[in-house]
Amino acid sequence: MTGPDKTADSSVPLHPLLAERWSPRALDPAATIGDAQFTALFEAARWAPSWGNTQPARFIAARRGEPAFDRIHGTLSRGNKGWAGDAAALAIGVAQSVNEEGEPMPYGEYGLGLAAQNLVLQAVAEGFHAHQMAGFDRAAARVEFAIPDDFEPLVAIAIGDLGNLDDMPERLVEKELRPRSRKPLSDLVFTESWGAPRF
Repeated sequence: MTGPDKTADSSVPLHPLLAERWSPRALDPAATIGDAQFTALFEAARWAPSWGNTQPARFIAARRGEPAFDRIHGTLSRGNKGWAGDAAALAIGVAQSVNEEGEPMPYGEYGLGLAAQNLVLQAVAEGFHAHQMAGFDRAAARVEFAIPDDFEPLVAIAIGDLGNLDDMPERLVEKELRPRSRKPLSDLVFTESWGAPRF
């Protein structure tokens, strides 16, 4: 299903995977994700760079109709539960926080972030969308899936196809239709000294 045009309004052209990536909440409850497509999401995540190839990212994942899908859905915040049940798949991203020697894992959260972004971009390449969420109960996820103490659940991800806005609450429809925006490069990239814009 086609939705609003959310292509990034960038200062120079971006690759379509980046320009067309956005985080919808209106998902198609009839959409499914095939075996190969589902595997590809996590294969993409597996090949993300990580500090010293430590590969700190782990995922708990399920497709709609599988028991673990409902268990992941049960950990979501009330606001996210209302729409994320229509996703074709749900996942929880988990970062290793302590290494095998019992020492803090350097850049574990950064590694999970890179893996999650690979997953999201692979979803776009497969014709889907992914919405990353901080709104879930990390403690509940830890208990529900017996996540060890040396791993931290950090993000929930809904993957699916665009759905219909008609049945969504007005406040969510407004968010879906709102143009995407970012701070200008002049606020983000500096040269010579802090605050001196490079672009």
